[in-house]
Amino acid sequence: MKRRQIGRATLILALALLMVSDPVSAGRSAVLAAGQPVAEIGGSSRELNRQSGDALPAAARRQRRSKGLSLGQLKRKYPDTLMVQGPRLRIVALTFDDVPDPRFTPQLLEVLRRNHVKATFFVVGSRAEKHPRIIAQMVRDGHSIGNHSYNHPEFGRLSMPEFQSQIIRTENILRAQTGFKPRLIRPPYGDISEPQVRWARDRGYKIVNWNVDSLDWKSLPKTQVRNNILAHAGKGAVILQHGGGGQSSNLQGTIQALPEVIRILRKRGYTFVTVPQMLEYGGAQKSK
Repeated sequence: MKRRQIGRATLILALALLMVSDPVSAGRSAVLAAGQPVAEIGGSSRELNRQSGDALPAAARRQRRSKGLSLGQLKRKYPDTLMVQGPRLRIVALTFDDVPDPRFTPQLLEVLRRNHVKATFFVVGSRAEKHPRIIAQMVRDGHSIGNHSYNHPEFGRLSMPEFQSQIIRTENILRAQTGFKPRLIRPPYGDISEPQVRWARDRGYKIVNWNVDSLDWKSLPKTQVRNNILAHAGKGAVILQHGGGGQSSNLQGTIQALPEVIRILRKRGYTFVTVPQMLEYGGAQKSK
């Protein structure tokens, strides 16, 4: 009996040490053990989730909201404001969330530079404040930049003033660093309410979600990241990847898979475009 009690105490101590050394990973582990999403365990756990990037599938988050229209309904109601993919042409857009992150973003920029590909980066304002040089490099390399909030909350849980503050605060940071205000918004977790979509529409913003998810936030190896993209990428695909993450994130699979993704999609006849270019293609098609 004493040995069993000692073993149990040792296990509890080990778990406590893990939580201290890596709170993001500990938060995820506790959620998995309890069978609950992080965001339903309380304010501190939701904050861990913000730090860890798009840690829960957007569909699961939207299902938890009992009020308002679904993403599909919003897309049908506001087709000129909310996009999840581009026109049915042989073009694809690579997008990277949660940037800048000095551990991963510069490596992605180097891969894109070597392969002569322009992508779209969705920037977290609090990170841009800390790493303005990486933002400057994105602009120098010709990539497009979008707004991914100031500190990665779920928009659907915010009041309108809180939501507006997330957008405007990040917008002002990026304007000071780049000289322009991004007109693209990607909601963290893809989560947004109808009043927020209307506010964005009335001010000329575009809400950009995605239709191909690499699931790379799970720290997947190269092969899985590559296969997740290639199995679903088609005409007008908007591909979600990450260029930054939480303390325990490992995006080496994303970085290693990217050259192969580019090579194979080019071999299939696809051209890589930025989201603004994709929107231009879509507008040209409508005018025909």
